[in-house]
Amino acid sequence: MTARNKALKIVSLLQEKKGADLLLLDLRKTSPIADFFVICTAHSPLHAQALADEVCLKMKQANNAAGHVEGFAAGEWVLVDFWDVVVHIFVPEIREFYGLERLWGDMPQRKFSDS
Repeated sequence: MTARNKALKIVSLLQEKKGADLLLLDLRKTSPIADFFVICTAHSPLHAQALADEVCLKMKQANNAAGHVEGFAAGEWVLVDFWDVVVHIFVPEIREFYGLERLWGDMPQRKFSDS
């Protein structure tokens, strides 16, 4: 599975579980960190944990297990690292505070409507 297809699959999984304000940042031309960031807003820490669980489970079933998960216990900013795709799941106030979309604002991006 290409990094782009993996990122789009993750976006779809997050949409199915009511993740909000989904944003896909394309980092391929400028960053050694990852090819894509998927950024998502959860309604609460519990929702963030549920979103991360779903993504980890479904991607593992598709033979794309996460390499690392951080922030799960607190659920305010859960980072799920798939090596070439990094998923950031935030509660609203933490997403606003850290502003990843502002930091990486010059990267190509695609917004997805809430389902």
